[in-house]
Amino acid sequence: MIFGVRAVIEAIQAGKEIDKILVKKDIQSELSKELFAALKGTSIPVQRVPVERINRITRKNHQGVIAFISAITYQKCEQLVPFLFEQGKNPLFVVLDGVTDVRNFGAIARTCECAAVDAVVIPAKNSASVNADAIKTSAGALHTLPVCREQNLTQTLRFLKECGFRIVAATEKGDYDYTKADYTGPMCIIMGAEDKGVSYDNLALCDEWVKIPMLGTIESLNVSVAAGILIYEAVKQRMNIE
Repeated sequence: MIFGVRAVIEAIQAGKEIDKILVKKDIQSELSKELFAALKGTSIPVQRVPVERINRITRKNHQGVIAFISAITYQKCEQLVPFLFEQGKNPLFVVLDGVTDVRNFGAIARTCECAAVDAVVIPAKNSASVNADAIKTSAGALHTLPVCREQNLTQTLRFLKECGFRIVAATEKGDYDYTKADYTGPMCIIMGAEDKGVSYDNLALCDEWVKIPMLGTIESLNVSVAAGILIYEAVKQRMNIE
């Protein structure tokens, strides 16, 4: 954790991996203008919050600004995808659209690492953070699994499609059973938040919408369980073509 406007500006300029920045709602100073100028062009999430929230975190001279340093180094799809193709890989990505629960995020990351998924992709906003709880739930997988944090998830999905990825969405609106989809080529599985699912803009870019049969009275699975089912269907299909 870094607090104080100047200290946070210096961390941004030094290229530190910052998970998020809290800024008090009514901040107004020349130095704060410099802070927002430094943030331009970055994908660092900024939350405007009451000063009381910041005071609960620290009573030191924070000047209305606190930055949380990330526990990992985030990657970018635009750099990772060409690298994987150059290595002769058949990439498998998992995209999380609005998954905010850190334990679900950690559990999905653990499954991804076990299944040799090449990357997890998350949005810069409205996503769980890679914090201590997420890392613990992932059993350390988040220290080795590439995580791409993207400013615009819809643009990232378009980029993946242009690179030859098929995109499969898990949704209750699915056209057919998840086992009927083709997971064999360069592949991206997208999972949505448990309450809202995959956003409409991102669903519109998907090649296939699939669903997991619900045979009981509860309407949906926990997102980490649902992700595990689709990931291992992909593993099964991809192992059969090797």
